[in-house]
Amino acid sequence: MAYFRVLSTQIEKIYSLLKKNEDWLIIINADPDAMGSAVALQRLLRYRVKSVHIARINTISRPDNLAMIKKLHIHMRTWEDGMKEKYHKFAIVDSQPHHSPIFKDIPFSIVIDHHPLPDKNNPPLLAEQYHFDVRPDYGATSSMLTEYLYNAEIKPGKYVATALLYGIRTDTSTFSRHTIEVDLRAYHYLTRFFDQNLLTAILRSEYFIQWLPYFSRAFEKLRPCGIGQFTYLSDVDNTDILVVIADFFLKVYGLKYIIVAGINNKNAVCIFRGSKYNLGELAQKAFSDIGSAGGHAALARAEIPLSVLKSGKNPIKIDFRRKNFSKELHDEIEKFLFLRLKQNGSSKKITK
Repeated sequence: MAYFRVLSTQIEKIYSLLKKNEDWLIIINADPDAMGSAVALQRLLRYRVKSVHIARINTISRPDNLAMIKKLHIHMRTWEDGMKEKYHKFAIVDSQPHHSPIFKDIPFSIVIDHHPLPDKNNPPLLAEQYHFDVRPDYGATSSMLTEYLYNAEIKPGKYVATALLYGIRTDTSTFSRHTIEVDLRAYHYLTRFFDQNLLTAILRSEYFIQWLPYFSRAFEKLRPCGIGQFTYLSDVDNTDILVVIADFFLKVYGLKYIIVAGINNKNAVCIFRGSKYNLGELAQKAFSDIGSAGGHAALARAEIPLSVLKSGKNPIKIDFRRKNFSKELHDEIEKFLFLRLKQNGSSKKITK
């Protein structure tokens, strides 16, 4: 049995898209898996085109992500509309064209991802000649890019290998959520080339000291929500804080799932983490009629504009001119989110 799937046809298809006089741009929604995948694809393309750069559409604020960029020398540009005219071809990894309005008008020539496909009525926008490889069974897109480098007979340097290894580690939560054998094989293969000291430095950069009061608030507000737990953090400077705290609670023995909520940029944001229950389904049931909601079984997210929040038949009155909301208003928002979750499935076992 081959160590990885044989991708000779796919590699040749990618190489057929490349021309020496062309500039390529890899566009990502930057997180560890996306960044690891992007630098690997950049390595695959680098010596067959004029240039290949990476651009991110999001702001990076999590300390581990910032440490990854610094320690592994990942060079990224911030996406701007004018970039579309400056590059000949575009690629996207760890995401798909329908995942963001920014992506919708870009004719991608390469799409490599592990998220679920869109429905047949929402086809992706692709270039006339393209390579499309989406495998939702994989735990990480970094595992897929490890396969590509292996098939192309490219040994990853320590920075690329460490980036891919960390991407697999984060998206599989160190193999504690959805993982298949190829993720384990890719991780094992990359241990031949990665740098342990660099990985350790990244792993030790999880929190900012200014985030610590949010942990105190999360413990104080924690309460049962059906078979899971719910906590509300009021105003947060960045939604990454909600993600970090939700991931922290995953380490609590016996916790079925956690929902961490807060207010950021005129939206109520809920982060779902857990196991054995379909949290993407819960998020959709609770909030898809009034906001954006969905995700995987083990991790999901919902964002609801504050302008649509109602308590009973009456809208929750919010003065957006105020920088911070009163305790009474936060209590009302918290109650609204909590009751929505209780009424839409969090009190019952959700389908796997």
